Amino acid sequence: MTLRLGRHSFADDRRLMMAIVNRTPDSFYDQGATWSEGKALDRVAQVIDEGAEIVDIGGIKAAPGEEVGVEEELRRTVRFVERVRADHPDVVISVDTWRAPVGRALCEVGADVLNDAWGGADPQLVDVAAQYGAGIVCTHTGGVVPRTRPHRIEYADVVASAVADTTAYAERALAAGVARESIMIDPAHDFGKTTQDSLDLTRRLDELVATGWPVLVSLSNKDFVGESLDQPVGERLTGTLAASAIAALHGARIFRVHEVSETRQVVDMVDVICGRRPPARTIRGRA
Repeated sequence: MTLRLGRHSFADDRRLMMAIVNRTPDSFYDQGATWSEGKALDRVAQVIDEGAEIVDIGGIKAAPGEEVGVEEELRRTVRFVERVRADHPDVVISVDTWRAPVGRALCEVGADVLNDAWGGADPQLVDVAAQYGAGIVCTHTGGVVPRTRPHRIEYADVVASAVADTTAYAERALAAGVARESIMIDPAHDFGKTTQDSLDLTRRLDELVATGWPVLVSLSNKDFVGESLDQPVGERLTGTLAASAIAALHGARIFRVHEVSETRQVVDMVDVICGRRPPARTIRGRA
């Protein structure tokens, strides 16, 4: 299915890089490296230069922490999104928020996609996406409250739950008026899940791809990678790339990442091996 995000359309054989840009002082991975506007703008320019088609801008870290109200989230993101839109008119801007008032304000200044990491916690977010012709990411969180960690969470079958919940969310977005080609689903690794749940989702990601909805994966430096390899946050790139290769093999379309160039090479190599794209050159043994 052709994917339409903002003014851009992407054929179904395109794998897209969604680069993470945090406007937070306490993000789990970069620890506030892009908290200042100047550093954040530099990050945007860098990831676009590295080939990211989408930048995903968020004003609240996912983990528990300092309470961030609507006004503070707006303060962190609205002016910044407006600046990114002016500086980079051709990039797809995604905003990581679950709040409809924030989504509305950010669409007003140029956001193309609402990345709802908390699985429809605000049911009016789909209406905002429909009103502004924005795309939406429909995630599976098992019903956990935003910014809480899973506690003794159990699924009879986490993949079946992810398929059922994300497709139901997608259908609700479609009914609200969001264009079919602008809806994506995300199993949301780590969100409302144990490490084993996230591993099961990675291993069986083809079941989400089989729904027909474009699948986004956010694997970058997640705890399931760290626990699998017993590695701290700053040492999870290799594990992240391995998980990304499996996701690419199974047909994921969008990769939400911290490391754009490295992930792009892994995904492209998987596509070459699978015959989805030709090698960049084939001169070995022919000269």
